[in-house]
Order: sequence, then structure tokens, then C-alpha cells
Amino acid sequence: MTEILLQEEIMALNNVRSLKNIIQSVEILRIGSVRSFSAGGKAKKGAKGAAAADAPKTSSLSKEVKSTTVVGANILKDGADPKILADSEYPDWLWHVLDKRPALSELQRKDAESLPYEDLKRFVKLDNRSRIKESNSVRAKN
Repeated sequence: MTEILLQEEIMALNNVRSLKNIIQSVEILRIGSVRSFSAGGKAKKGAKGAAAADAPKTSSLSKEVKSTTVVGANILKDGADPKILADSEYPDWLWHVLDKRPALSELQRKDAESLPYEDLKRFVKLDNRSRIKESNSVRAKN
């Protein structure tokens, strides 16, 4: 009886794997078949408008507007671009978004017990990710 259940579980897992492969294939086809169009037609060499098209574009906004607003950040149809605030009005975490974080190899060299909580969390995440990638590559070779 247990052998039959085990075989049914194996068949179910195989069906799930094949279904995942089919879904991935469909997604790859969907991504690969996206068409894109250029914004405008190409100007022929020697055409009258070719020199104007090659010239750098200048902005029609004044320097005052550029220095007080975040131009192009508006996502609403009837909205306006947001104003630039003083640095003190932004949250503290914003200034650390682009800070460099240690790589897995650097975290592995350090003692795990001496790591701060955030670095320890990052170490666990990166270590799990690398082990998953390694096991996937071993499975792919078989």
C-alpha cells in the first residue's frame, strides 16, 4: 500500500515539474516575442532635417524650475511634479539606500557571532541563495 502511495507521489511531483517547465517555456516565448517600435522614423543621410536631428536637445524648462522640482517624477494625469524638500525633511534610511553592502565572500571570512543583525541576515540570505544555485547546477548536469 505504501509503495503505491510513494509511486503516486513521485508521479505527482513529475507532473508538477513538467508543468513548471511548460510555464517557463511559455514565459520565455512571451518575452521573446515582444515587439518594440522606434519613436520616429530614421532620417536619411543628406536629408534637410538630418542636421537638426543630430544636434543635442535643449530643455525648455528654466533653471529655477529645474532646481526646485523633480522634473518627470509625476505619475498622475492631472498631478504636478513634486517639489524638492530640505534634506532634513526626508527619512534617515533614504541616505543609506545606495551604501555598499558586504558580499558573501566577505561575510564568510568574518566570525558569524560578531556580525551585526543586518549583516547576519544578509549572510543567511546570500548563503541560501548560493546553495540553491549550486544544487540546481548539480541537478542540471545529471
